[in-house]
Amino acid sequence: MTATYDPTDPKYFDPAALREELDRVFDLCHGCRLCFNLCPSFPTLFDFIDARDGDVSALTDAEHHQVVDECYQCKLCYVKCPYVPPHEWELDFPRLMSRVHAVRQQQPVPIRERLTDQFLGRTDALGRVSVAAAPLVNWATGTPGSLARRAMEKTAGLAAQRLLPPYAKERFTTWWKKRRSPAAAPVGGRTVSVFPTCFVEYMEPDIGRAIVEVYEHNGVACELPEGTKCCGAPWLHSGRVDEFTKAARRNVAALAAEVRAGRDIIVAQPTCAYVVKRDYPIYAKGPEADLVAAHTFDPAEYLMRRQRDADDPFTLRNEFPGRRDGSVPDTVTYHVACHLQAQNAGLRSRDLLKTAGVKCSLVQRCSGIDGTWGYRAENYELARKVAGPLGREIEAAGNETVCGDCHLANGSILQETGTRPEHPMQVMARAYGVAGHRDGDPG
Repeated sequence: MTATYDPTDPKYFDPAALREELDRVFDLCHGCRLCFNLCPSFPTLFDFIDARDGDVSALTDAEHHQVVDECYQCKLCYVKCPYVPPHEWELDFPRLMSRVHAVRQQQPVPIRERLTDQFLGRTDALGRVSVAAAPLVNWATGTPGSLARRAMEKTAGLAAQRLLPPYAKERFTTWWKKRRSPAAAPVGGRTVSVFPTCFVEYMEPDIGRAIVEVYEHNGVACELPEGTKCCGAPWLHSGRVDEFTKAARRNVAALAAEVRAGRDIIVAQPTCAYVVKRDYPIYAKGPEADLVAAHTFDPAEYLMRRQRDADDPFTLRNEFPGRRDGSVPDTVTYHVACHLQAQNAGLRSRDLLKTAGVKCSLVQRCSGIDGTWGYRAENYELARKVAGPLGREIEAAGNETVCGDCHLANGSILQETGTRPEHPMQVMARAYGVAGHRDGDPG
């Protein structure tokens, strides 16, 4: 059996060993079919195998490629599959798909695919330039189907019709350096380190501000780590193991220093948090990666964890002027992000909103973005098909306010419904009446 998901294993990049593992896993999935409704990969796989009377080994390379390309790494397999490690069958479908992408990168890659990988992977370089010229960049790229967007599709491979997230006029770290830190001591002596990732740093600094505002209002001091950059997820999703491993090691070194200083790590984007918790220990393996993973939390997960710890003196404040003046509604529609579900941390944003008296209508549908998959031109139509049920359920819920933890999914929700979702921490900041200055619409 070649069930290896470790890129340092000599068999990891062996095409023959990979084919053997694909046949093994595909045969198990075909016999189980519990994941038939999770993503397009599974019904496609089952149809291919059924057409060959159950002979997995008869699948062609083209059929293998289609199954792999239709997996968008939602990670919901981990929630539903009964055979994931530590089961003796060690069935890890998402990481097997990642292994296929990594092996493909050992072969000649078409120029346009290389350009797309580079464009999506170099988030920090692109973010620095785009924030500096935010009005121009947002004007040029903000209209789906425009001439500029069609040119981007032909060159960089980004779907011309995909609604892209706009860039902010000021980076989160720039705001952080200019702000006045509060003098209040943290409750229980706890300080956290907010790892903004590229989404908060360049696109949604308001989310980072809301985290800081809510945390400090509740007596939790905040710091920022030195030396972190993008989590590297775009490199991982395209199979570029070397680039991802470099990103992982760089961030692990910076974040481990924060943990050793007594600070837990707070990550606002579920995809990035998943990468830090679950992928860094594999690709940047060692005690420091394990240490960082064990001390990384979603913003609501951290607060609710402390709230429910009987030995922790921490207690969430329970005065919500934003609820009294109508700034926050009684009920919101809350989208449960796939990469939060895969972390098995529970619905902590829902629980946090409940403390403010806000009820949540839950929607648990995939957005069809999942990392960078939904931004690629070749996946656009299928991604919109995947996101269709999400949009319909949100509209059926009928709530004016929609919130979700995932910036990627929130962009898909905006495209499907016309409603711009908020992060739960932004809702909480308004409920507490501590939401500070906002730039308004980016760029």
